[in-house]
Amino acid sequence: MTTQIPEKKKSGGIRDLGKMFGSGQSTGRQFGILGALVVIIILFEILTGGKTLEPVNLINLVNQNAYVLVLAIGMVMVIIAGHIDLSVGSVAAVVGIVVAKSMTDWHVPWPLAIILGLLIGVAIGAWQGWWVAYVGVPAFIVTLAGMLIFRGLNQLIGNANTIPVPDGFTFIGGGFLPDWGPDFGYNNSTLLLGLIIAIVIAVMEWRTRRNQTKMGSEKAPLWVSVFKVLVLDAVVIYAAFLFAGGRIGTSFPVSGIILGILVIVYSFVTRSTIFGRHIYAVGGNWHAAELSGVKIKRINFFVMMNMSVLAALAGMISVARSISSGPQDGLGWELDAIAAVFIGGAAVSGGIGTVAGSIVGGLVIAVLNNGLQLLGVTSDKVQIIKGLVLLIAVGIDVYSKRRGGPSLIGRLTQRREKGVDAAGADQPAVVPDADSAEASSRSLTN
Repeated sequence: MTTQIPEKKKSGGIRDLGKMFGSGQSTGRQFGILGALVVIIILFEILTGGKTLEPVNLINLVNQNAYVLVLAIGMVMVIIAGHIDLSVGSVAAVVGIVVAKSMTDWHVPWPLAIILGLLIGVAIGAWQGWWVAYVGVPAFIVTLAGMLIFRGLNQLIGNANTIPVPDGFTFIGGGFLPDWGPDFGYNNSTLLLGLIIAIVIAVMEWRTRRNQTKMGSEKAPLWVSVFKVLVLDAVVIYAAFLFAGGRIGTSFPVSGIILGILVIVYSFVTRSTIFGRHIYAVGGNWHAAELSGVKIKRINFFVMMNMSVLAALAGMISVARSISSGPQDGLGWELDAIAAVFIGGAAVSGGIGTVAGSIVGGLVIAVLNNGLQLLGVTSDKVQIIKGLVLLIAVGIDVYSKRRGGPSLIGRLTQRREKGVDAAGADQPAVVPDADSAEASSRSLTN
């Protein structure tokens, strides 16, 4: 019997360029939606006569959609674990009204009011997480009940009235990076932030290549890394100049800073910690995860609790931006968050998805909303278009899995061997179980 030595994969051209952002089914979908985002931005920039990338519009885009992107970070973890959370809008609303009343009626200082809001999020998340993880009620039912309960509490506590908030509190939702130093016509804090991010991108790519060399793992050619850094840094610097060039008194929003910190923290948690790997394991195949010693109940509990904490934060950011809390806060937010996650490449069956992909998906929705509004499209048509985008994104995911075919990037980068279907190499390592991961909440063992 002879041992066949596998032929070394060819490199060069599009195959090497495909390694710029990784490979695989999940990464391929996220790379594809990133390309779609770029195309949408360019399209609306042309159709609106250059209004899409105007500094004022970009600043408003971040301010208006920061809460959805914060929700998407928590929702992607919930969906990866195989659940769904329909209560996030109502949780955000009830936290917003309590925080507003605490500052207005009870004279609580706004920093303490923020802590109070986060603690309420923890309490609500623990309540819902207990029902899901330890009682075994499906998350869909628990959060549907929560949506009704907390919406009613919002109206009960606020008497269906609008409650204003003090100026100091509005900084987290409507504030901007301060300006300092000589006047160059741009906000210096925003320019400095862009420069720091550009340097960090270059350093991270260098560290990644160094670690790959030490471990002896395959890495992309040097020219690909250089090209990647140049492209990303060019985008960051250009965006920094756009945000820094807004009207006097504005710059990059504070809500965007909060969002950026959350993206970094949660990307690290999901990709580089045991807890993050366990979330993927539970969503991918909860039976195997349980047999491997994963504490399924604990994972489900903390995933649901974390979602409510981020919903509380999103609610406070929205209240701070609008300068008041009212009975209409949070309506439909859960739908936007869920749509962002699925458009960003998460799998309906769980086990697949990333924080970065969900942010890109959320930006697709945000740019669509903004661009269509600039074109004067009515709200009913906007809803139709958003629904079609969501349906197509999830439909492509389901169709790709059913056929067992590779992603678009997989088709461009993977070598086709004669007589062998290479599509299997683009599939995830863990195939989601036929049973819904929702059943993991009913497991009787830890």
